[in-house]
This record gives sequence, C-alpha cells and structure tokens, in this order.
Amino acid sequence: MGVGQVVFSKLLIANRGEIAVRIIRACRELNIRTVAVYSEADANAMHVRLADEAVLIGPPPPKESYLRGDKIIQAAKTSGAQAIHPGYGFLAENADFAEAVRAASLIFVGPPTEAIRAMGSKTGARALMQAAGVPVVPGYAPDLTGLGDLSGLEQAAQHIGYPVLVKAAGGGGGRGMRIVRDEAELAEALASARREAASAFGDDTVFLEKYLDRAKHIEFQVFGDAQGNIVHLFERECSLQRRHQKVIEESPAPLLNRHPDLRAKMAQAAVAAARAVKYQNAGTVEFIVNPDSLAFYFLEMNTRLQVEHPVTEAITGLDLAHLQLRVAAGEPLPFAQADVTARGHAIECRVCAEDPANNFYPSVGPILKAAEPHGPGLRVDSGFATGDAVSEHYDSLIAKVIAHAPTRAEAIARMDAALARYSLLGLTTNIAFLRDLLAQTEFQAGTVTTQFIGQHFANWRADELAPEIIIAAALAEALSANASPARAATVVGDHNPWSRADGFRIGRA
Repeated sequence: MGVGQVVFSKLLIANRGEIAVRIIRACRELNIRTVAVYSEADANAMHVRLADEAVLIGPPPPKESYLRGDKIIQAAKTSGAQAIHPGYGFLAENADFAEAVRAASLIFVGPPTEAIRAMGSKTGARALMQAAGVPVVPGYAPDLTGLGDLSGLEQAAQHIGYPVLVKAAGGGGGRGMRIVRDEAELAEALASARREAASAFGDDTVFLEKYLDRAKHIEFQVFGDAQGNIVHLFERECSLQRRHQKVIEESPAPLLNRHPDLRAKMAQAAVAAARAVKYQNAGTVEFIVNPDSLAFYFLEMNTRLQVEHPVTEAITGLDLAHLQLRVAAGEPLPFAQADVTARGHAIECRVCAEDPANNFYPSVGPILKAAEPHGPGLRVDSGFATGDAVSEHYDSLIAKVIAHAPTRAEAIARMDAALARYSLLGLTTNIAFLRDLLAQTEFQAGTVTTQFIGQHFANWRADELAPEIIIAAALAEALSANASPARAATVVGDHNPWSRADGFRIGRA
C-alpha cells in the first residue's frame, strides 16, 4: 500500500493509549492521514497530539465516549475518514459496531462481522471448533448453553468434575471468569462472574469448563485475506498471568522448541479454526496445553490485533499493522505460509501503572518524568510521555517493552537490562515485579504455568527502593541546598539541573 496505491487515505482510530499511537505511526509510514477520537480526560493525550486530526466524543467514562459506536462513526463521517481501526479493547470485538461501520459505507479494519459473532460467543465457538475437528477443553457438556438456574449448573459441574471454570460467554480479557474448586463455592462464583460479565460486556451469560490446574497458555497468530488465503505466523506463550490477565509474553514457546511436532499440530489446528469462520485480517487462536501429556485444547479466538503482537513482529520481521491495513483495503497477503520464517527470540513485558505490593491497585496521576530504554534489539510501544496523566477511567497499561535477541537467554538479559533503565517518576509501576519474574528459575527454564504468579507471587514485595526514587531525592536535596530562595521556587519545574548556573559543586557532602 505504497504511495499512489492507497485505497483509503484517511483512517479513524477508535481507541486510545499505546495501540492508537502504534496505528498512527503505521499510517504515517503508509501516507495515510489519521483521525484520533478522545474523551475529555484524554484531551492532551499522546495519541491526540500525534494524530493529524482529533475529535472529542464525550466525557471520561468509556460508556459515554470510547464505547459510543454511534459517536465514533459520526466522527469518521464528519472528518472524511474512509476506514476505522478498532485497536484492541473497547469496541474491537463488537460485532454490532463492525456491522454499523460497514453499514455506514466505511471500511472496518478487522474480520468479517460473521466471524466476530461466531467467535464472540464462547459457547458457540466451542461447538464450531468441535465441528472443525479442533480439540476443546474436556468435560464440557453442550447442553450447558442457556442453563441459567443454579441447580442445572450444579449438576453440570458435578458431571464435569471439580475444579471448574466459570466463564462469561461473551467478551474476554479475564473478565467474568472464576475458578471453583468445590460445590460450596459455585453459587457465589456464578453470581460474581455474572455481575462482572454484565458490567463489562452487557451480557451475563456464563458457562462452565473443566479447569486445568497445571497448564501452559500458548496462542497462534493467524492472518487471512479476502482471497481466502490463511496463514499462521507462529506462536506466542502467555503463561505468566495474574487473574487471567497476561503479564509477560514470548515467542517462540520453550515447550514447542522442545516438541516441534506439537508446534506443527497446533499451527494446523489454528489455521483450521480460522478457516472454519472464513477469517480475514489479524486474529489469534488461543490454546491451553498440558505440559506433561502434551495434549492441547482450544480456549478462544480473539478477533483483533493482540497486545502482544510485537513479539511476532520481532521474530518474523513482518509489520502486522501494515498487513491489517493492506488486507482491509482488499489486497492479498504478500506471502504464502512457506515464506514465513522465525528468527531469534522475543519477549514482551507490559509496564502498568499499578502497585503489585498492594493487590495491583491502580496508580493514577501525572507522569513527572518518563525515560524509556533504548538500544539494539529493544522496542518500546508507549502511549504516554513526561507530563501525561494516567486516568482512573481506563486500563493501567502505560507501555510495552519488547526485547529481541538470537537466543532466549540473551533476550531475557536484554529485557532485564532495559527494565532497569526504564524510569517512570510520579507513579507506582510494576517494573520491579516484572524484573523479579524474569529472574525466577522456573521462568528462565521455560517451565512456568498459568498458576505460577498466583502460587509464588501472591504476597510480593519490592526488595528495595527503586534507584530512580533515590536519585530524585538526592537531586531534590542538592537543588534545595544550592538554589537561592527565588530560584528554589522554580526548581520543581526545571528538569535539567545541569543548565543552571548557581554555583553547584559536585564535591559537596
């Protein structure tokens, strides 16, 4: 989609944060103008500053702004955008929104509406996968669909065998999910999961699956075009999770490096899943794997670009955002399956404004100073800079750090060094927590399962003050001691002490 070949020249991005920034930068490379949408809380956000145009769509609460499909479509029409990219989260997997976008004669940068609907219902997707010959989690009873009364679900749980997993039929991201280990916990788990599902997805339908205590979470990136071509772009392992939310992702999966025949079987199943819904654009087929028996089972399909897509880009050399725009414009995939190769190892860490020592409580407010790491094999996808504010209304994700190296050990070392150099002053972040995870023997051996964080890091505490806090305190003391009273009043706003001519001497105590 080079110069002179662009089918659409202006794209509206129906999202915020780092994914909106990621798409804006991809569009710049393809000479596509961008339109950002923003809530009142995001008036000065990075994605608003970087876009060619920006449209206010409502107050801070998502249901009054980023979840208002009608306002977003109107913004696209008013601005002259011919296409909408949903990013991830918010309306990205909302079939009604995708349908409304297309009904407004706009291009939706994503899969067909029918594919979103088919995979959006977890119960419907399971039945579809079974019909396509893709293995699903054992113990599922098809007649669970639609069961609403407690007695029916109790009977189903007894049939499956505890522990079971209560899951929301729509949505994802770990919301509406509860682990139930015995019958006494079932009623409260069902009520809690339904409340959360209704709040997050507008649908309180839940179903049950057999819960596997010891499992790995491995997903395959798939891509399809309008011409019927479907390929996989290898796997990502996402086993390090807290409350079903991914924390660290990597590719290739250590387990599949040891069992390449299993990789081939899972890749074949992922492509079969995509073919079953005539999939187009970027998607991810997620599996859980028993590392002992090597049995694998379909978990769900995410019908959008994933947060962790950069690790796939790092090992394949492909730009998935570019591919999304090309396929949405009607172009065929520019390669066949045999052309896709993997190189080296990549790891992604999600840097979030949250306090791991306080039950991951969100940290909100302004970022006083952001200093991102740079160097060979490093990439930082961020939606925030110095002076930006993290809002209580939205996800806590600040940035993603991606490290790529020839070997897994080198990638881990590169990532740890990068996180050690990453400073975010003014907020509590999970950077120290991430570094502790990277240092664990089980992670370095590639043997962690989805329960690792819950079992070993439930009461995590940082060992020491972060270096940047110590440095900031030392600088504040030095500036206070050396500045005149008039100058001291302005020190807080001066981020470059070396530019001041006030007699400061490095030899002071």
